[in-house]
Amino acid sequence: MGVAIKGDAVYVADTENHLIRKIDLLHKRVSTLAGVGEQGTDKEGGAMGPEQPISSPWDVALGTAGGEEDNVLWIAMAGTHQIWALFLADGKLPKGSDSKAGTCVRWAGSGSEENRNNAYPHKAGFAQPSGLAPAPHEPWGCLFVADSESSSIRTVALKDGAVKSLVGAERDPLNLFAFGDIDGKGVDAKLQHPLGVTWCSEQNLLYVADSYNHKIKVVDPKAKQCSTVAGTGAAGDTVGPEFNQSYFNEPGGLCVADGGRTLYVADTNNHQIKVLDLDSKIVSLFPISTDCTDAIPTRSSGTAKAPLLPKSAARKHMSAVAVSAGQTLTLSLTLTLPEGVHLTEGAPSCWTLSAEGNEWLLEGQTLMGDISDLSRSLRVSTKVPLALKTQHPSDEPSITLSVFVYYCLDSGSACLMKAASFTQPLHISALAGEEEVTVAFAHTL
Repeated sequence: MGVAIKGDAVYVADTENHLIRKIDLLHKRVSTLAGVGEQGTDKEGGAMGPEQPISSPWDVALGTAGGEEDNVLWIAMAGTHQIWALFLADGKLPKGSDSKAGTCVRWAGSGSEENRNNAYPHKAGFAQPSGLAPAPHEPWGCLFVADSESSSIRTVALKDGAVKSLVGAERDPLNLFAFGDIDGKGVDAKLQHPLGVTWCSEQNLLYVADSYNHKIKVVDPKAKQCSTVAGTGAAGDTVGPEFNQSYFNEPGGLCVADGGRTLYVADTNNHQIKVLDLDSKIVSLFPISTDCTDAIPTRSSGTAKAPLLPKSAARKHMSAVAVSAGQTLTLSLTLTLPEGVHLTEGAPSCWTLSAEGNEWLLEGQTLMGDISDLSRSLRVSTKVPLALKTQHPSDEPSITLSVFVYYCLDSGSACLMKAASFTQPLHISALAGEEEVTVAFAHTL
């Protein structure tokens, strides 16, 4: 769910795989630093990362523990309700023993799901910690924790691991139902399932993604004051002219930039990144586009990788068509967009033609191309091989045309990707036939 970046390295909390991964941007390589790929139940740790089972890591943050700067990766271990440490270099936890690089070990939290504060980190209790934000400099010297199931923001002292409450929840450590939507001080403030936190060191403020309240809030840790920044409290996707007229839908993450002037919000259920200008109080959408690298207008090599068809894609199985060896088969597809949308400029809308299980039909290759204009039909042609591989194909070999279309609402409030596949079975005859066979069909995205 969460990431931390240093130089060319991106550290990833791979939640559902129960792994901590590292992406090397320079060498384009992904490696596993901790976890075995299955959910663990160990609440102590201490093994080398790739040998240490872990449970639903939700966020990661770089920190320093008894060694060189950024020698440890703090982990919000939601599955065991704890905060763990993965040593990237030799170091030492507060009041702990020396740890070698690669060691993955529990730092704070007993493993019981509760909202228990304690000066001894192993006796404290968390409830699905989901977000981390380090504030290493004095007078803070702590790790801020979004403790989602207790609906609170907690702190873990970097000098000794003491766990304290900042805002939210209530004084009974076993009451995990003290949620609400109230701006206030300390325990009088109420949140509901906060997921993400980010620290603005320039202004000494902590921003919170208050997920189930559909709001962005800010905490002044000195005053222990929690206040609403943006959102109405209702789920929606309207980008209003002002913060209090803008809607979110379970925002899950955020990042502060530009010296505290800009806040980027992962508006999860709206599938958007929203940008909050904290000076002008204006919300806008962050434009997202990617270069089209997979879709090329000519026949690809056999090793080219086509985009993967998502589970949500529409899949249609066509009626078989009779073709002859050496004949050209053309698939003519008319695609229609919904009303009020347009193709996303610069996005990699494309088509692919494949023959899984009967690769000989396309000479072991994949046809790929761009989709840039839907005002006319998409025409994809291929020639049926003269030499039929009768010993390999099924009784009805088939080819599949897949489309991947990116489009945005004309209102600018959202962009989507829709995919669909059309499988065309073939009755192939060795006898000569017409020069070309065209199959025409249509689909509304």
